[in-house]
Order: sequence, then C-alpha cells, then structure tokens
Amino acid sequence: MIRFQSLPRQIISYGGNRWDWALLPIVLAFLALLAWGASQMSAPYQVGTSLPILLDPIMLPYYLFRTMLRMCFAMIISLLFACVFAILATKIKLAERVLLPLLDILQSIPVLGFSFITLAGFIALFPGNLLGVECAAIFAIFTSQAWNMAFSLYQSLRTIPFDLAEAACVFRLSGWQRFWRLELPFAMPNLLWNMMMSMSGGWFFVVASEAISVSNQSIRLPGIGSYIALAIDMHNIHAILWAIVAMGLGILIYDQCIFRPLLAWADKFRFEETGGGNAQTSWLLSWLRRTNHFQKLGFIIGKSIVTTFSWFYRRELRPMPSMDVRTISPRWMHLFDFFMLMVVLLISWQLVHFILRTVHWVEISHVFALGCYTMIRVLVLIMIATLFWVPIGVWIGLNPNWSNRLQALAQFMAAFPANLMFPLMVIMIVRFQLNPNIWLSPLMILGTQWYLLFNVIAGASAIPTELRYAAKNTGLKGWLKWKRYLLPAIFPSFITGAITASGGSWNASIVAEYARWGDTTLKAEGLGSYIAHMTAVGDYPRLALGIGMMCLFVMSLNGFVWRKLYRISVERIRLS
Repeated sequence: MIRFQSLPRQIISYGGNRWDWALLPIVLAFLALLAWGASQMSAPYQVGTSLPILLDPIMLPYYLFRTMLRMCFAMIISLLFACVFAILATKIKLAERVLLPLLDILQSIPVLGFSFITLAGFIALFPGNLLGVECAAIFAIFTSQAWNMAFSLYQSLRTIPFDLAEAACVFRLSGWQRFWRLELPFAMPNLLWNMMMSMSGGWFFVVASEAISVSNQSIRLPGIGSYIALAIDMHNIHAILWAIVAMGLGILIYDQCIFRPLLAWADKFRFEETGGGNAQTSWLLSWLRRTNHFQKLGFIIGKSIVTTFSWFYRRELRPMPSMDVRTISPRWMHLFDFFMLMVVLLISWQLVHFILRTVHWVEISHVFALGCYTMIRVLVLIMIATLFWVPIGVWIGLNPNWSNRLQALAQFMAAFPANLMFPLMVIMIVRFQLNPNIWLSPLMILGTQWYLLFNVIAGASAIPTELRYAAKNTGLKGWLKWKRYLLPAIFPSFITGAITASGGSWNASIVAEYARWGDTTLKAEGLGSYIAHMTAVGDYPRLALGIGMMCLFVMSLNGFVWRKLYRISVERIRLS
C-alpha cells in the first residue's frame, strides 16, 4: 500500500491542491455536458417532422440546457463580431462610413425577419440534420445580442483618453499590441455590462428564436422558448410559472459562473489614477485564484497572447502619428461615396420593384402611418425609461455593494420575455374593454428600459474615484451636481444605451403589438403588428415592405437624433 506521505514532493505538487481537486469534477461534468449537447444539436432531422415538446416540468432542465447552450454559442459569435466591427470602424475611416449605417440597418431588422431570411439557407447547408435549424436559431439569438455589444465597444474605442492614446504612440505599440494592451482593457467594463444586457436581450427573444413560424410552418426546437410558446397555445398558466422559475435559474447560473467573475476580474481595468472604491467580488473567481493548475492554465493563455506581440510590432523608427486612424484622400472618399450611393439606389430600386408588384401606394402610405404610431410609442417609452432609470442606474453604479446585490435581479428583469405578460394583459384588456393601442404599449418597455439602465450603470461605475472625490470636496449638490458632474460623466454611455434602446424597442414592437393567448389575439395599430401578421401568413412582398419601412424609421432616428448626440459626447464630453 502506498502512503501519501511517501510520495515525492514534485508529485504531490504536480497533483495540485484541494481547490484543484474540488473543481476538477465540475469541469469534467461541464465538458461532458457540452459534448452531449453538441451531439443533440446535430441529430438527424427532416423538415416537416415535428419535434416533441412536453409541458411536463421534469423536462425543463433539459430544455434550459439546450437554450443556454445556444445562447452561449451566440454570445461567443457576438463577441467576435463586436471586436471586428469596432476595430474596423475606429481604425479605417472608409470602413466607418459603411459599417455604422450598415449596423443601423441590421439593428432595425427584426429577429423574425432574420429567421425568415436565413432559415431556408441554413437548412440547405445541413440537409437531413437538425444542425441547420439550430444554426438558424443561434443566428436569430446572435441578432438580438451583437448590435448592442458592437456599439458599446465602438463607443469605448472612440472615447479613449488622449493621454493614454499618446502613451501608446510613445511606446510604439502596433495595432495588435494596442488592442490588447490599451483598447480592450479600457473598454472591458462597459463591454461586460453590455454583454449582460445582450444576454438578457437573447432571453427576451428566446420564444421568437426557438419557436420559428414562417409561411404557416412551425418548427419548435427543444428549449425554454418553445416550452413557453406551447404553454401560451395551451392556456397553461402553471407551465408559464414553471418556465419563469427555470429562466430565473438559468440567469442565476450565467450571473454567478460567467458575468460576476468577469466583472470582478475586470475591475482592475477601471480608468482612474488612484485606487479606491469597493471592488466587485466573486466566489468563483476567488476559488479559481486558490487553485494551482487552473491558474497556470490562465497564465498559459495570457502568455500565448503576449507571445503574439512579437509577431506584430512596429519596425519603423519615425515619429508615430497621434491617432491610429487611417485617413484616405478626399478624392477617393467622394468616389467611394458615389459608389455606395449607386449600390444603395440599385438595392432600393430592386426592393421597390419587388414590393410594387403586389402592393399599391395606398397601402404603402398606410404602412408609413403605422410606422409613425410605433415611433411615437418608442419615443414616449424612451423618455419615460430615461426619467425613471437614469437616477436609479447612477445610484447603483456609484454603490458597488448594491450593484453586486442587484445585478442578478436586473438581469432577470431584463430577460423577462414580454410573452409571459400576455396572459395578464390580454385578460385585463378583454375584461375591462381597454384600448389595445394604449395598453399593449407597456409591453414594449420591457425591451427598452434595460438598455438604458445597464449602460447608465456601466457609465456611473466607470467614473474615476478622483472625480468622485473632487465633486464631493467642491460640495456639489442637487441639480448642479447632475448638470456639472453626473450627466456629463454618464452621457456617452447613456447615448449608447439610447441608440440600442431605440432599436430594441422597434424589435420589441413586433411581439408587443401582436399579443396572443390561446385563441385570443389582440393587435395594436403599428408597424410591429403588421410585420408579425405578414410573417405568420408568409406574405413576402408585404413583409419586405414592413421590414424596409422599419429600417427607414430606425435609420432616420439614428441619423438625425442619436448620431448628432453621439458626436457631441465624443467631441466635447470624454474623460481625459
């Protein structure tokens, strides 16, 4: 019999400490679950075959796992997309002129529109396999997560303090080194908060992503979204309550295992010259820091990134430019603008030609009026959300202790699907004979207010400690404190939240203006209900008209309102 004490010290050390051994079964179980989930996603499947969905609560852990797996894949893709988008848009002037309007267009296209466009392509890509439908669902979730993160990262890279940017030039950092050494650490706090918001956005559209209904054909993938959709069809309020419990569990797992450790780790990247304030804490991060082997794994990953710095470094010795934005000759810019104008006109002409084959101008003007109704709802709801959540978000952001406590609650409230409020709203509207045009509107605020709240929290928590001390020492109080200190400090983050809130509200209008509970359907006059109805009946020209009109409204709002405010935040209000 071998005694543990007789083993050489190197072997005992190599075996890790008790924290390693305690964490090892969890990691192995996670990897096994991941492999099993991947095999389930690639099971054989023929289009037209219905996948069994049961309302038995015992199936909820399985459905929750499938949904969380899709959202995890979508989040990874969204993060890569946000990095590529932000780098291109901030480094290359020509790319910025294309990518920002393109992101406005993509943000304005509803999740249902993406499912409608991409489902057939993904199914054709993986014939006879469930992976095609799974990819369509993941792509739909990606479209509800990516735009917010891309805007946040772009805004952070554009507002890097001048002294840090000049220091990067002095140290002759290459673009690759600058991204890992300066840009990503500086943007990390805001990016993490927006990742949480994006994850919540994925939960909000989980029903539309998993219960795909196009051209009178319904495909329901195993998941929480399909479970909720079936519960709504069956008038099963108990199943709805069980789904809420399962969603709460899923949000708690994401919060405790991913976002809270990342926030606690990223607290060191907060931009300030003096240490101070209460840092975020995480029991999982503390656990990982006590291990030997998992810490070494983190060091190996970090060292691998540092090794790549030697592959991309500046060789020239000439003075560095103050900013790393690649400028282009005005002549080429005008030529590029003309080319893009021709492309836009060609696409618009093709779209108008496709629509006018079956739709008359009278109906187009009617759809425009519907867009005006939805726009009024969006603007009113954003104003209400701003007045309500900005003070609360600033208070949470300036009090990290409360931020720790309220983070999971805020995530759960943000993720709460409007569909689960349908029974209450439909019953109330029918019971008291209320006007759906007014009383269905509160459902849209569920998809609007959280973008503002999370971005305001991120902006307030990123205020440097020395600036807080300066405001306190100068005795700023009341409206003067908001005017001179708090509002300028959070303004860039607020604008980012407002832009994404606007796009999110237009998307939310599709599920909020078309409420359904069993056989009862209530419609509010608006562009969202028009698109939802045309998607359900599979009327392609009118669906294209609705999506095109929504793009027009969102781009107009972004161009004439939000972009102007955003330029003010970049040029006049930034921490330096």
